Amino acid sequence: MGSKSSMMLRDEEIKEIQAETGFSSGQIFCLYKRFMNLNDYNCQGSGILLTREKFNVIPELVVNPLGERIIDAFFKESKSDCVNFREFVRVLAHFRPIQPGCNNKLNSKEEKLRLIFNIYDLNNDGYISPEELQTILHMMTGESLSDKQKKNIVKRTFQEADKDNDQRISFEEFSCAITRDADKELSVNFLKQKSSSPSDDS
Repeated sequence: MGSKSSMMLRDEEIKEIQAETGFSSGQIFCLYKRFMNLNDYNCQGSGILLTREKFNVIPELVVNPLGERIIDAFFKESKSDCVNFREFVRVLAHFRPIQPGCNNKLNSKEEKLRLIFNIYDLNNDGYISPEELQTILHMMTGESLSDKQKKNIVKRTFQEADKDNDQRISFEEFSCAITRDADKELSVNFLKQKSSSPSDDS
């Protein structure tokens, strides 16, 4: 068994998760407590896992207009109907601010942009269509913009981003067109609970 701070996580697992995600041991402990408070202990007889229904009660996702698409990202990682803690924390690593000098793939700008791109790519075909962008705009703005305004935004976006004029935006085009700090806007705070674990510096 691991240290007291690891609860059901072994010390070896904590170190592996730290290396993979960039989270400190204290942050991992905090996320694990949240995970345990939400979990289904016997999802398909496979142990400690989260179902989609459990994600639907997470306040940070309930209030996010793209919450359902963010939830989809967890299940794309797991490739099943349930998510284990390792998969849970891997996706959350994308939401950490980029740390200068920290070489962590999951927390890189490219990976953050890819997650945003996948949220916009509703049919998972590797491209963003005008219809998909308009749907995302509706999710984000509701009725605060008219259909005409949304169509104008989509039209201007494609004029700027769709370099080969094929009426779809690839990840490469998306990465070139998106604003420099857009990746910083990908933020959901799952670390509200103050950890009683050892220092976050570990």
